[in-house]
Amino acid sequence: MQTLNKIAAALLIGFSSIGAALAQDSATTAAAPAYNLEADVNRVLKTFDVPGIAIAVVKDGKVVVTQGFGVRKLGDPTPVDGKTIFEIASNSKAFTAAGLAMLVDQGKLDWDDPVIKHLPDFRMYDAYVTAEMTVRDLLTHRSGLGLGAGDLMWWPTTTFTSDEIIHNLRYIKPATSFRSSYAYDNLLYIVAGKIIAQKSGKPWGQTMREWILDPVGMTGTTTSLDAHTAGMNVSAPHSKINGKAAVVKPMPVANAVGAVGINTSAEDIARWMNVLLDGGRVGKDASGKEVRLWSDKQAREMWTAQTPMAINQPRPPLSATKPNFYAYGLGFQLRDYQGKLVAMHGGALQGFYSRVLLVPEAKLGIAIFTNAESGPSLNALQYRLLDQYLGVAPTDWIGRIADVDREMQEKEAARLKKETGSRAKASKPSLALGDYVGEYEDAWYGKATVKKVGTKLIMSFSRTPDLTGEMEHFQHDTFIVRWKERNFNADAYATFSLDHDGSIERLRMKPISTETDFSYDFQDLLFTPVKKAK
Repeated sequence: MQTLNKIAAALLIGFSSIGAALAQDSATTAAAPAYNLEADVNRVLKTFDVPGIAIAVVKDGKVVVTQGFGVRKLGDPTPVDGKTIFEIASNSKAFTAAGLAMLVDQGKLDWDDPVIKHLPDFRMYDAYVTAEMTVRDLLTHRSGLGLGAGDLMWWPTTTFTSDEIIHNLRYIKPATSFRSSYAYDNLLYIVAGKIIAQKSGKPWGQTMREWILDPVGMTGTTTSLDAHTAGMNVSAPHSKINGKAAVVKPMPVANAVGAVGINTSAEDIARWMNVLLDGGRVGKDASGKEVRLWSDKQAREMWTAQTPMAINQPRPPLSATKPNFYAYGLGFQLRDYQGKLVAMHGGALQGFYSRVLLVPEAKLGIAIFTNAESGPSLNALQYRLLDQYLGVAPTDWIGRIADVDREMQEKEAARLKKETGSRAKASKPSLALGDYVGEYEDAWYGKATVKKVGTKLIMSFSRTPDLTGEMEHFQHDTFIVRWKERNFNADAYATFSLDHDGSIERLRMKPISTETDFSYDFQDLLFTPVKKAK
C-alpha cells in the first residue's frame, strides 16, 4: 500500500556514520552496524497503517536528516520528501509563545501582565479569573477550564470567528479552580494569537511570517490552508474509517491559528529546531553582529516549568518511558528521558499527527510528522530515535508499542460491547419521535437542531457544517448520534431529560468511545430547548 521513496546515497552515508559512532564500543575500534532509519520507518508505516511520514533530526547545530517516507496520498505514488508540507497543529503553540517572548523583549508586554491590560474586552466565566489571568496563564493550561473545553467552536471547521470564540469564553464554566491543576486547552492560545496580532498591527499569520518564518529561512512553511494550491508539495490528510486509513478532506481552522496554524516540512522544521536549541539565534548580520529572535532570558522562560502535570504509570513493557518530572512551560511540555531534559510537544488535526522533541543538553532535535491519526507511530519513533541519538542500547519500541496499542484497542472494544450489551434493549423513548424535534441552545456554542426526516431523527450543529448525523435509539431517552462524516470517529450519546410536565428540559451529550479526540468536547455542552415565540 505504501510506496517508499529511496534515501539519497549521501544522506545515507552521513546518517549511518553518525549512528555507528554513537553505537561504537569504547573497548574496540570496530564500528557497530549502521543504524537503518528506513527499515524502522518502513516497519512503522506497515505496523500502524500510516501512509506517509517525514522525519527531521538536528544534532550539534547541523542538520542530520530531513527525509520523507511513504506517500503523500493513498492511491497516488507521489512520495513524501523533505519538502512535503504537513499540518503540525499544536506544535504551532511554540511559535505563538515565541512571538509573545519577542514582544516581552521589545517591552510591549510582560508575561505577568493581566490579559485585560491588552484586551480590555476579554472575559472568563468568573470575574476574579478575568481580573487575575495573565499573559503567562494563557500559555500554561492552568485556567480552570476543562480538557479541550470550548474546542467545538473551532473543531471540526466552524463558522465562528476568532473574536466570537474569544467572546464566548465568558460562558464556559470552569472545571476546577484557577491555577489549581493542569488541563490542556486551545482557546487561550487563540487569545494569545490575538494579542500578537494587536501588538503587531497585522494578522497572526503575517506576523509569524515576518518575525519568525522568514528570518529562520522557513520559506516553504504556510500559516493558512488557503495558501496551498494545486501542484504544491502538500500531504493529504488520512483518518481511520471502519478501522482502515483513508483520504479525508482538509480541515481549515483559520479561527484557531494561534493554537494550530502552522503547516511545515521536515526541512523547515529542522531550521526551527536549530534556532530553538541555540536560544533564538539565527546567525550574524553583514557586520558580523549576532542576530537573534529572542533573548537568553526568554529562551530560559519558555523552557521553565510553569504547571505541574500528572505522571501516569505506563504499562510494564513501556516502564522505561516513565519520566521523573513532567510539566508545561510556555508552548512546550517539559520532561526528562535518560536523565536529560526534553522540551517537546505534540500536534493533532484531522488527518495529521506530529511531534517535536528537543534535548538541549545533547543539542538534539527530532521532529516526526505523519499524515495519519496515529499516536502509537509517533511514540514508537520518538523513543527509537531518542535512544539512537542519545547512545542508549536499542529497545524494540515499535514492537512493544504495537502490542500495547493492540491491547488497548481490544479493551476498548470489549468495553463498548459490554456497554451496548447491558443497555435496556426493550426500553422505548418517553416521547413520540416528533416531540424531540426542535432547536436546542448552549450558552457558549449556540444552537443545534433536531429534525425528523422520514422515520429518522437528524441532529445538526448550526455553526459546524459537518456535524450532522442520524440519531439511533440506544435506550430510554438516550440516542446515539452517528455523524455523517465517518472519519470523525466521534459518535456521541445524546440524552434528553424531561421536566415534570413531560416536556424536554435539557439535552446532554458525551462521546461514546474513550478514543475520541478530546476536542470533541460534547460533554461540556448543556443544550436547552429554544422556546418558540408565541
